[in-house]
Amino acid sequence: MQYVWQHRLWCSEDMVTNDGRRVRVLDPGLLNTDAGPDFFNAKVEIDGHIWVGNIEIHVRASDWHRHGHDHDKAYDNVILHVVDKDDAPVYRTSGELIPQVVLQVSPRFGESYSQLVNAKVQLPCASQLAAVPRLTITEWIEALAFERLHAKVDRLRELYDLYSGSWEDVCYVTLARTLGFGINSDALERLARRTPLRLLHKHSDSLLQVEALLIGQAGLLQGEVAKAAAGDAYVAQLQREYAFLANKFSLQPMEGEAWKLFRIRPQNFPYRRIALLAHYVLGGFNLMQHIIETETTQQLRELFQVELTGYWASHYTLGKPAPAATRALSASSIDVVLINMVATLFYARGEMTDDYRLCERAIALLESLKPEQNALVATFELAGLKADDALTSQALIQLRRNYCDTRKCLFCKIGHWLLSRAAKRG
Repeated sequence: MQYVWQHRLWCSEDMVTNDGRRVRVLDPGLLNTDAGPDFFNAKVEIDGHIWVGNIEIHVRASDWHRHGHDHDKAYDNVILHVVDKDDAPVYRTSGELIPQVVLQVSPRFGESYSQLVNAKVQLPCASQLAAVPRLTITEWIEALAFERLHAKVDRLRELYDLYSGSWEDVCYVTLARTLGFGINSDALERLARRTPLRLLHKHSDSLLQVEALLIGQAGLLQGEVAKAAAGDAYVAQLQREYAFLANKFSLQPMEGEAWKLFRIRPQNFPYRRIALLAHYVLGGFNLMQHIIETETTQQLRELFQVELTGYWASHYTLGKPAPAATRALSASSIDVVLINMVATLFYARGEMTDDYRLCERAIALLESLKPEQNALVATFELAGLKADDALTSQALIQLRRNYCDTRKCLFCKIGHWLLSRAAKRG
């Protein structure tokens, strides 16, 4: 009912109070999300007289009394009580009668809303998308892209504050999370937070020690996989080195169960992702500086075209040699890193330093990259909503996760258009 009132989706402008006075809504007011009346500063004309004040909305008029509004002075400035069922008159604390109207809503609106939120399919409006004006969809997609970017920036702001303004620390934790590619993102971020750069930098001249710290802190030098690699000389070195460093710095490893290995391709095993993280730490982590200094998308790609050396040039996991395992990330995986990490770092750095050239660079980067190929984006493509670039695919991911999956159709511009059309049909 609040939604209908806010967006003026009632059936007819000919409203009449329960005592026969004609009502015309000049301004429905501002929705109040805190305590007090539902809408502030509304303007209505009642029998030719203009009233400015607040609006209260209830399903039943008697809810006014059940909620105690008749004894609450905060509701004395309500100029109109809007209800679905008129089952009682309502009064201010002074005993003065408050004008009351029944909100007339099209049955089609309720039916359309119910069909959307109760649909058993992934995209409840898929069959109706073709009817939505292209301009409405385009504007909404653009808004969603920035909504997703800003949500990511908020996450980086928290890291920036946590690490006292160190962009390299922010980049390190963000890189770790991104290398999880969804399935192990939380675990890799936990590992990075548990193994900070200040500790790693003390040993950044030794790949063995950096890998021992990271793999050991991940809890992967113990458990069944580590036991199976008991005869592997390098694994034994890692275990000895981590035992020494853990004792020296009072370190506690993560639980090995935090990592997901089931149905993951060998090149995506967390051991190799951690080895890639160690590669960037070796010699001192300064990836953020390199990212900011690059000038082209190809140069950005080259930052992640890494071939692992040493043990991980021939292994996917502990104790099991694998041929031709040097390339850390595929070309498509590198683009995912550019989309989810690099573009976000550009935008966050730009916003937080008022360097809006970096914000523009973030958008240009996303527009230059191909859209992500995943199940979420594919669902929209099947419904006729195709992504031409990564900026659009990011918007579609935001739409699916934050609106479609949660059935927030009332807050989606596509859903709003469909519901408005249903309401206006009467």
